[in-house]
Amino acid sequence: MKRFYLMMLVCAAILTLGGEPTLAGGHAVLTETKVRQVVTDFLLQRTENLGLELRIKKLGYSGEVPLPPGEVSYEIVAPPEWEGWGRASLALIVRVDDRVEKNLTLNLEVEALAPIVVAARTLDFGMVVKRGDVVMQKRDLASVQGKLCRNPEEVLGKRVRVGMRSNTPVHSDYLDNPPLVKSGQMVTIIAENRSFRVTATGRARGNGAEGDLIMVQNLTAQKDIPAVVLADGTVRVEF
Repeated sequence: MKRFYLMMLVCAAILTLGGEPTLAGGHAVLTETKVRQVVTDFLLQRTENLGLELRIKKLGYSGEVPLPPGEVSYEIVAPPEWEGWGRASLALIVRVDDRVEKNLTLNLEVEALAPIVVAARTLDFGMVVKRGDVVMQKRDLASVQGKLCRNPEEVLGKRVRVGMRSNTPVHSDYLDNPPLVKSGQMVTIIAENRSFRVTATGRARGNGAEGDLIMVQNLTAQKDIPAVVLADGTVRVEF
């Protein structure tokens, strides 16, 4: 079988696989085994470098279909938004000597096992995630939804904004950065451009994580101004 390749067309993702010459005087037969192999090759290409363990749970094809003599090639068309696991309807186009012989619909269901971050205990609102609070487990991506975390380092030090029960996948949008500045805290206000840098003492009017825009009272001017929280806990005034 020639090397397969993936081509993107409008509203469809297409994989074309090279031909298999039939024996002289013989006829190729489209079997379930062959269809499964073609689909497997397509899935491996579509999910390359994602570190998944794939298993076709439902193929939507059985039996044996004879094909005329000639060089057989296969093309799979899938919805472009389909990630490569779960349920989907794919088209299998079978050509003999570049002539379309069959256009089949495959109702597919694919299991995709991947290591994801899972809560090792109940994570309550406001907690800061530490080592031991999460573990890595293999889960079927088709059975979980949302923005899953696949690296524990990306959740450590984050604050829980949506509580999660033990043994449930950790979603990145359930976490945020803990506040570096708290309401009422004294902060250093920095105002600078290319020509000069000025600092002043202020009081935070609200909580803020790195990158957040909060109101800060300039104690010298007794005026509230918006400022951005920096990584070191200071705040910068934009001007």
